[in-house]
Amino acid sequence: MNNSPGWASPGSAPADEPDRGAREHPDGPPPDGPAAEEAPAPPQWSKQQPPAGTWSTPAGVPGPRGRATAGLGTDGRAPAGPPWGGNWSPVPPAAKPGVIPLRPLGVGEILDGALSTLRLHWRTVLGISLVIAVVAQVAITLVTGLWFPDTGRAPVLEIDSTEAVTKAFRELGRAVLGNGITALIGLLATILATGLLTMIVSRSVLGRPVTAGEAWRDARSQLPRLCGLLFLLMLLLTAVILVAAVPGGILVAVGSAPAGFALASLGLLAGSAAAIWLWVRFCLAPPALMLEKQGVIASMRRSAKLVRGSWWRILGIQLLMYLLVGVVEFIVQIPLTLIAFIIDGDNLMGWLNGTATTTGWTFLTLLGLGAVIGSTLTFPLSAGVTALLYMDQRIRRESLDIELAHAAGLTDYDTPTVPAQSPSPTEN
Repeated sequence: MNNSPGWASPGSAPADEPDRGAREHPDGPPPDGPAAEEAPAPPQWSKQQPPAGTWSTPAGVPGPRGRATAGLGTDGRAPAGPPWGGNWSPVPPAAKPGVIPLRPLGVGEILDGALSTLRLHWRTVLGISLVIAVVAQVAITLVTGLWFPDTGRAPVLEIDSTEAVTKAFRELGRAVLGNGITALIGLLATILATGLLTMIVSRSVLGRPVTAGEAWRDARSQLPRLCGLLFLLMLLLTAVILVAAVPGGILVAVGSAPAGFALASLGLLAGSAAAIWLWVRFCLAPPALMLEKQGVIASMRRSAKLVRGSWWRILGIQLLMYLLVGVVEFIVQIPLTLIAFIIDGDNLMGWLNGTATTTGWTFLTLLGLGAVIGSTLTFPLSAGVTALLYMDQRIRRESLDIELAHAAGLTDYDTPTVPAQSPSPTEN
């Protein structure tokens, strides 16, 4: 990231750069006693690697830039003992200048980092989220109540006459247009919140204070590109789903309705699966665009590169995050829906059973209030998890932890700590 001093921009370090241990000890690390001098290196290590029982790289998890990880397992913790005998002394914990430790993160640490950012900078984070949520929800409520008052329900198709069918399709078009406008307003709010909150998370990782004004100055130059990125992603995902359903639609149009509906259903399933795959592949593009000052296409390429090999893990974390967001919004909406039922029960019941064609302002206002509270609480969670996922992937693949440590002022972080080794029983 080049928005903070010392943070590496993508591609600044070649993939074939030697590991830190090899750079600092060209002839291997200094021996630790006669036993260490006589211990032969395993055949899969080069001569410049440390002796057996000293360092290990987790199996199946390549270290970033090929560097060895000092006795850390896949979860960033020291295993019980060296694989070739001997004993390790406890490995010092990873440096933690901010909300996350500077090492590969677990799922709990990513969620905790997002919540810690909210807890440490709650005035700035909740202030930004609240302002954005209020402005967006006021616009959505006005659009729904004034221009599209009946967009909350899908029209009922009646086939008694051509006039009834035409009216039903006209109402369907109004509903689609109204929902599209409200979805666009919500998307713009999400874009702005994601951009501003990502900058706050990036400073929280370094342990630095941040204000709303600083977040705005850091993010405003990239917000137009962020709008273009999210619009392109929505267009791409929608096009994939629609194209997959086209063959079934053609069959329905030519008169083969049963076969057409069956083919269209299969196409929608296949298109949805492809859209999910693309969504996960490009889900790290927004933080890459904001923090690396990338363009739209370049940020999508960066996301695809970072996600490669970790698709299922990132999908699971994102689904967990959306589940938490849904639970929070549901909990917030329950009491407000009950209040709406008490205050405006007749209109609400009519809207639910289809006898009312419009929704009252009381009902819309209470739903809007619930949406504001829910968005204020969930914007920081979703933006924080996405930003920390991006940083975690760069730590795993590109040694971003070194650059983060330097930016935080930890000048000795890149000096590897070699655990002490005790003689194995065969050497005594």
